[in-house]
Amino acid sequence: MILCVDRLTRVPLRAQLIEDGFEVIGTDSWPVMRTHLRPGRKPSFVIVDLQALDNPEQLLNDVRVLMKPERVIVLTMLGSIDTDELRRRGFVVVRRPVSIGSIVEAARALRARVTTETRSDRER
Repeated sequence: MILCVDRLTRVPLRAQLIEDGFEVIGTDSWPVMRTHLRPGRKPSFVIVDLQALDNPEQLLNDVRVLMKPERVIVLTMLGSIDTDELRRRGFVVVRRPVSIGSIVEAARALRARVTTETRSDRER
């Protein structure tokens, strides 16, 4: 799941993630994203692009209620929430400027970690 206001960023990022085997829904709206974060339907992780978001601080607080922060990749933007603060809250941070390839690499790493955690939980 990708939340990104800028269509020119969201569309190619979604296409590349799909190309790399991810199932991805892209949206420019928090209400749409929120409907996909219900128990039993949650994606294994989400990507939130802070660029052009209204009230990113509140949005990330809302996301934390529905998703573990370590399963949220946050694409930062200059002049927004401090990167170190985001990391302290547990989010996976990807700093701008960044290529789509770098975001996809972060998604791959997170997917691998989530898969490992899920396996470990089942074995317990």
